[in-house]
Amino acid sequence: MTTVTSAPVAAPQTAANRRPPQRLRAWATRAPLLPALIFMIVVTQLPFVATLVISFFDWNALYPDARHFAGFANYSEVLTDPDLRKSVLTTILLTVSVVVVSLVAGLALALLLDRKFRGRGIVRTLLIAPFLVVPVAAALLWKHVLYNPEYGLLNGLLHYVGGPQPDWISNTPLLAVEMSLIWQWTPFMMLILLAGLQSRSAEQIEAARMDGASPWQIFRHLTLPHLRRYLELGALLGSIYIVQNFDAVFTLTSGGLGTANLPYTVYQTFYQAHENGLASAAGVLVVIGSIIIATFALRVVSSLFREEVGRG
Repeated sequence: MTTVTSAPVAAPQTAANRRPPQRLRAWATRAPLLPALIFMIVVTQLPFVATLVISFFDWNALYPDARHFAGFANYSEVLTDPDLRKSVLTTILLTVSVVVVSLVAGLALALLLDRKFRGRGIVRTLLIAPFLVVPVAAALLWKHVLYNPEYGLLNGLLHYVGGPQPDWISNTPLLAVEMSLIWQWTPFMMLILLAGLQSRSAEQIEAARMDGASPWQIFRHLTLPHLRRYLELGALLGSIYIVQNFDAVFTLTSGGLGTANLPYTVYQTFYQAHENGLASAAGVLVVIGSIIIATFALRVVSSLFREEVGRG
């Protein structure tokens, strides 16, 4: 009697057996990104950690041997010092005014560029140009070409019509800074809102026109609700930059005449008063505020992507 021996049956592959190859594929996918990640950590996170540590010390660069741990005393001084609180209020006023005006102007320009006319591409390129100018160069342009009381363009036009010859920076310093930033950031808002206008449903707009809706009704009930996310995105991204703006304030007014915002105050505290700990604490607060705004901006971007995917 012969016995039949059955061949060993291979064990079925389970999830546990398949897990190592999946992990290897995942690491192989992420490996090319590791050098960039390490570079970003070294360049951004390590200096921030060092700034965070210094912010807890009473450290004046002129007296390095007298430094000592101060806990949250620097943060308390930042929040209670009158000059620093004034710079915070100036930062808020500068940010709100620039963002609101540039959004309104950007919306008006986007509505104009959404129409078809001869030379629209050239006009669009010219309107985008201010956003491509280096911030320091833009501030110098406004300071010397437009605001100069002797040979500036604004006073030249006023002289031509027999008007006054004001010193714009001395008489209206904060407005002078705001106008230069509005000029530079309106094209950015225009681009975002123009993208929103061109993503509208043409069938919906045409149906509203056939039903007798006026252009104002179409704008109020269809266009404006559609642009809400784009307006939020423009406001948040603009706020992130304006909160951290240093170039315009430094170049136009050097922080004088009540235009010192929080970034300029941090610079002044660090390089002129040599208070490393106090300047680091103020800088950490600026970073925290920027992160909060950036978090809302990322949520708006994510919601926009979800809406586009759902529409597609």
